[in-house]
Amino acid sequence: MKKAIIFASLFLALTTSYAQDKKVAVVTFYIIKQIDLSDFDSAAQIASMKLNDDPNFNMVPLLTEFHTRFFFDYAKAFPFQFLPEDQVISNEAYKAYVPVGAITEGPFKGMDTKYNIPVDGYKVVLPLMGHENERNLLAILPQADGVMKIYINFSLVKVGFGGMGVVKANAHANIALFNKNGDQVFSIKEDARSKKVSPLVAGLPVMTPEKIYPMCESAMDELMQNIQADLPKMIRKTEAKL
Repeated sequence: MKKAIIFASLFLALTTSYAQDKKVAVVTFYIIKQIDLSDFDSAAQIASMKLNDDPNFNMVPLLTEFHTRFFFDYAKAFPFQFLPEDQVISNEAYKAYVPVGAITEGPFKGMDTKYNIPVDGYKVVLPLMGHENERNLLAILPQADGVMKIYINFSLVKVGFGGMGVVKANAHANIALFNKNGDQVFSIKEDARSKKVSPLVAGLPVMTPEKIYPMCESAMDELMQNIQADLPKMIRKTEAKL
């Protein structure tokens, strides 16, 4: 397991900015269906394209469970309140908002978010350089003192050498908070590796839903346990700087 907390330098000037009476709006909550295959060559990348478009490779149950756990369990660890979700996703300006970076026309229309699956009602707001989206969303939601972006992604890793060994899945949680000015306050990243494995065939993973999904599910189980245990401690480390 690998975890890290990256704090912006502006934290030092925010000792009272985020107290219990402050409110934060979650403005994006999604899961990335496309698996990161950086550990493998182009043959695996080609095989993954079929998996990405396979309707049987359904990541929504994993997203739904994580979304439920976040608001019912993990949210309690943060030293501020969360706006009710319906105040965000039912906001007419939010519903009409087109995030900066979205491909809205031409032959590649929608390709930037094709494999990014949001919780119903949420926009997919990608982690782009600059914070124009965050500032725009704060203007749309003036009752919020900050906005939070949450997404889950997966990668496959080799365990073994050469053509031998197995493959496991890593699940990655990404949680970032931005203040009223749209500046990043913190970014929490938590990773966990699946207990379930799949064999390598000629050094490549078998890219089918039957092989990949159980590993992703196993990795998510480990990730949610890790967050449940680690998040309160990770958040406490920020309190002196909040």
